[in-house]
Amino acid sequence: MYKYIIRRVLQFIPMLFIVTVVIFALAYAAPGDPLSGEILDPNIPAEVLEERREALGLNDPVPVQYWNWLSSVAVGDFGQSMHYTGRSVSELISSRIMNTLYLSLFALFITIVVAIPIGIYSARKPYSLLDYSATTFAFLGLATPNFFAALIGIYVFSFQLGWFPSQGTVSTIGLTGFELFFDKLRHLVLPGFTLGLASTAIYMRYMRTEMMEVMGSDFIRTAKAKGLGPRPVLYKHTLRNALIPIITLLGFEFGTLLSGAVITEAVFNYPGLGTLFLNSIMNRDYPVIMAINLLLAVTILIGNLLADIFYAVVDPRIRYD
Repeated sequence: MYKYIIRRVLQFIPMLFIVTVVIFALAYAAPGDPLSGEILDPNIPAEVLEERREALGLNDPVPVQYWNWLSSVAVGDFGQSMHYTGRSVSELISSRIMNTLYLSLFALFITIVVAIPIGIYSARKPYSLLDYSATTFAFLGLATPNFFAALIGIYVFSFQLGWFPSQGTVSTIGLTGFELFFDKLRHLVLPGFTLGLASTAIYMRYMRTEMMEVMGSDFIRTAKAKGLGPRPVLYKHTLRNALIPIITLLGFEFGTLLSGAVITEAVFNYPGLGTLFLNSIMNRDYPVIMAINLLLAVTILIGNLLADIFYAVVDPRIRYD
């Protein structure tokens, strides 16, 4: 297992290199640059803008700019933001990453807690009222865009009922202890459910399908014929085998949630990586764009590695030699 993990980690290097090349090329292929917006200000002379472009290295060939960026990243320096003057990229990301991490973990928690139990029950009681209700919810969850679900949630639960706040992470500055914890939790509810809506619908259907497929297998019939009770058959044999493809999805889910947080955070004005990423794209802030994309790529690769490791935990027959 250790050798396998080391091999996989070493494989990350060429994969990350390819990802950064593609993202860098796409970012620089977009029209304009970080100083394009300042052209609209007639008080800034053209020669001043040109000097600033030269100082930022924007006049260098794209391969040279990529090499300069890659050389800095290799030593842990993600550079300075071109839009947020005087602030390093690492400082910007560190000031927001925990908010997005809390939001993504909350959405993932909601997905697991809701989808897996309902998927199991739907497989055990197919075509029941709950099964039909879960199927309807799944189709609605998949068909409803994130931004539309967010707007509905804000209108109903914030404006009409007043149960949850519609933006930000805290209501009052200066809260501490449990008051701060529960206040932040209230701010997570609407964006967390919005972010996890589609994932919950997907996992619910996957769990139901996998459980029903495993329950029809020969080894399940053999276990029942040997006199095993319903609970050992369900949790020891059926569930453990049905979880293997679910773990595959979970390996990519966290990175997907981080990238999906862009729209959700924008609607809820939630100060996380999503809003930072969106603002950076709007302002052509290349160092921030590259750093966040690199972070997302690393997260997805690590999630995929953890999924492979959890395979061996769930199913002892799986070994990596």
